[in-house]
Amino acid sequence: MNKAPFFWDKYSDQPQVIKDKAYKRAMRKKNLLDFIKLIFSSLFILPLAILFMKLFKGKENISNEEFYGIGVNLDKGDTQQELVEELGVKNLIIRVPLWDIENIDSYVVFANSFNKLSKKNILINIMQDRENIEDHKLLKQNLEIIFEKFKDISTEYQIATTINRAKWGFFSVKEYLSFYKTAQDLRDEKFSNIKLLGPSVIDFEYYYNVRAMFNFAKIRYDKVSSLLYVDRRGEPSNTQYGIFDTKNKIDLLYGLVKLSPKCNNEIYITEVNWPIKDTAPYAPTSQKECISNEEYTKYMLQYHNIAKKSKKIKRVYWHQLIAPGYGLVDNRDGKIVKYPQFYAYKEMIKKDD
Repeated sequence: MNKAPFFWDKYSDQPQVIKDKAYKRAMRKKNLLDFIKLIFSSLFILPLAILFMKLFKGKENISNEEFYGIGVNLDKGDTQQELVEELGVKNLIIRVPLWDIENIDSYVVFANSFNKLSKKNILINIMQDRENIEDHKLLKQNLEIIFEKFKDISTEYQIATTINRAKWGFFSVKEYLSFYKTAQDLRDEKFSNIKLLGPSVIDFEYYYNVRAMFNFAKIRYDKVSSLLYVDRRGEPSNTQYGIFDTKNKIDLLYGLVKLSPKCNNEIYITEVNWPIKDTAPYAPTSQKECISNEEYTKYMLQYHNIAKKSKKIKRVYWHQLIAPGYGLVDNRDGKIVKYPQFYAYKEMIKKDD
């Protein structure tokens, strides 16, 4: 992701904001009709989901072993294997960017390395770029490489991420639906044992979920993925639009899932964290949104507790293990420093179910 106007920020592990405003305007104009569809479908579906969201009850209790997950990254090095073992977490999510497909074998070796001491459940997060969004033939070719290479390692694949942010490459949900269908068609043709996750909307922007989950496209999500961040400057009990704290956001998401004909009822939260104070340029937000490690630890525990007690979230993947600006471990200057939240996470997943 280093072709204009898309550039990667190696510090915060995400794309930079697109600086070419003319390009953004042109792409949004090109996809205006799909945005209109998004607005009209949301005006009908969201009130319905809000009306019924409290009527849908969660399922059975979920064990700690099944519930907790964490993100690990190839570029963070080989100290992660020991850290994962120390935490005792069994579920991992690994990013595999389509723009780095020539190095796919390195990602396979990295993923396999976590299974040497104890077997892990690994979710592969396939990250998109504009080239693969526009060229479905190339996309199919690259997806087949990934599915084939990881066939003995993983049976779950998140198809794209953060689809409602232009800097990640998509300019409409319609583009994402076509992208997802390419993956689904390939799965149905050659890899029938794997499960596909989507639509990977970030933040409390459920109008994108509505467009992705209520449409006439011939797609189906085996599991629903959500990057459900909450108030960056406060705790999970803080609200948006008056009533939507973390619990009610989960209730509404689950309501959409239950009403949608496009998905099963399992939800993975595949990315969430808080930004850490005084860690620029590694923090993914500005300083005013950042919090102390003590606050981070408190909010992390609260978030997991709310999600688990809801019985509506199958798994939460914390993003991520090593990241100076938002993770559990600081690796600046080549040193491994465990934040207080590392030890809190370790204790959290050890508690009795």
